[in-house]
Amino acid sequence: MSDSNVPHHIAIIMDGNGRWAKKRALPRFAGHKAGVETVRRVVKLCVEHKVKALTLFAFSSENWRRPEQEVGLLMQLLMTALEIEVKKLHKNNIRLQIIGALEAFPEKLQQLAVKAEQLTKNNTALT
Repeated sequence: MSDSNVPHHIAIIMDGNGRWAKKRALPRFAGHKAGVETVRRVVKLCVEHKVKALTLFAFSSENWRRPEQEVGLLMQLLMTALEIEVKKLHKNNIRLQIIGALEAFPEKLQQLAVKAEQLTKNNTALT
């Protein structure tokens, strides 16, 4: 794909991780972890192809209706991903901007999100 054919903004609805895992006889959480790996690859490709904006719809209000244990595991996965990935994002000049009802999430996740946004707020390669 030539750079002239690359969109400026790509939006992805993250859906199907549980079905992906079920199809492979894995626990649902394995699908969510695989989704994180997919996001890493997508972010890398966006930077390589000079996409300016990537929107990931990662957690909808309907997700709160999932079993409590699954929601808890998802929150932990999000916190772990934020803690690990934010330094890589910053190093690669990527800005993280979280949109949505952040106040609905656990306080620790809110704090990590705010710190990540602050650290990366001046980055310009990808938002």
